[in-house]
Amino acid sequence: MASLLRVATWGLCPWRGYCSKGTQGALSDGFVAALKAVVGPPHVSMAAAVREQHGRDESMHRCQPPDAVVWPQNVDQVCRLAALCYCQGVPIIPFGTGTGLEGGVCAVQGGVCINLTHMDRIVELNPEDFSVVVEPGVTHKALNTHLRDSGLWFPVDPGADASLCGMAATGASGTNAVRYGTMRENVLNLEVVLPDGRLLHTAGPGRHFRKSAAGYNLTGLFVGSEGTLGLITATTLRLHPAPEATVVATCAFPSVQAAVDSTVHILQAAVPVARIEFLDDVMMDACNRHNKLNCSVAPTLFLEFHGSEQALAEQLRQAEEITQHNGAFHFFWAKEAEERSRLWTVRHNAWYAVLALRPGCKGYSTDVCVPISRLPEILVRTKEDLKASGLTGAIVGHVGDGNFHCILLVDPEDPEELHRVGAFAQQLGRQALALHGTCTGEHGIGLGKQQLLQEEVGAVGVETMRQLKAMLDPRGLMNPGKVL
Repeated sequence: MASLLRVATWGLCPWRGYCSKGTQGALSDGFVAALKAVVGPPHVSMAAAVREQHGRDESMHRCQPPDAVVWPQNVDQVCRLAALCYCQGVPIIPFGTGTGLEGGVCAVQGGVCINLTHMDRIVELNPEDFSVVVEPGVTHKALNTHLRDSGLWFPVDPGADASLCGMAATGASGTNAVRYGTMRENVLNLEVVLPDGRLLHTAGPGRHFRKSAAGYNLTGLFVGSEGTLGLITATTLRLHPAPEATVVATCAFPSVQAAVDSTVHILQAAVPVARIEFLDDVMMDACNRHNKLNCSVAPTLFLEFHGSEQALAEQLRQAEEITQHNGAFHFFWAKEAEERSRLWTVRHNAWYAVLALRPGCKGYSTDVCVPISRLPEILVRTKEDLKASGLTGAIVGHVGDGNFHCILLVDPEDPEELHRVGAFAQQLGRQALALHGTCTGEHGIGLGKQQLLQEEVGAVGVETMRQLKAMLDPRGLMNPGKVL
């Protein structure tokens, strides 16, 4: 077996990974034995339940399980697995925590799912350089727990406790993006196993500089590539000083227009808000029921401010003045950690609060982003369209950067309702494009937005992406069927 594995890894392919008839869903005994020789028998599973768990994420896309799941323990094993699969023509599907929302882990052509969560080291912390190197099994909550006594933190927070390497792969962002940026602005370097097993450091081995004009931006190419160009086995992240003090504020508004106008005015006034989140009346009602609260059932903003005590007082004053000018009521702020945590728990549990409105149904989250100046227009229109559609749903968004979501509830056994949800999502995506926005601010393209991607970037843009994909993955084995 050792000699067979060496032959496969060197790229000489004497046998097929799939069964002799080439039928999807059946790996040959020899190929499975080779997988076990790389990672050890306990770290390979072909059990139906395990494969189904790895064939779905949090999206509406149906489960499409891989043919096998493997858990490598280090980057050398990942390289050998990739080379083995590549040589045999077996698709490769990277897997982190499975919290994606666009079907990114669905094994549409079968193949091998490489679960990277056993690689969970914080490899190197450089406090003086404000950087850290982490493996795929490290989540953003785990990293911030590790950083707690260092005076530093990593602010990109997508809500779910996602893998940091997975967040890089999807170009994730979240509630803090308005001040600290998305993953694109906070990834300094990536260690990537290419489809054929070669190891790439996108900015050079060990490098963690803040800026560079050296060659093409390979790091930027892989951030947001959704596992279609390679397996991210480590990411070097930019860290930020932990704020001296933090204040959270909430306020309700008489209308969606008033709440969104306040968002635009706060940003135009250069108030350095760290988070500014919008929840519509349906969402606030759901949050009240789910969290046993008594908040106003009205369009609401959740805001957070970071800085010194003196700076926070001025930021709060400006924000309260602007929101009250737009008709805000019940302006409430909290400084103590326990109360701040309680308020943000409401926002972070919004997904589950909406699901509780129709038990037994599934949730689908849209994800568009528009220029800030067009945000009031599209949000008001979306609210009207949602009422007209007859669908059950709520609106929540990171409105500080023009990004918002409609969380729609759907009976997965009702084809007509599924069709209406799909039509609503496509319509919303095209409305965002018409306002010079994007069809996805943070969830990615995955399986469901490929047509919208073509409409967004155009034929030349898509063809350029296809050429890049073909150069790095000429056999089309890396997470096939996604993005393009």
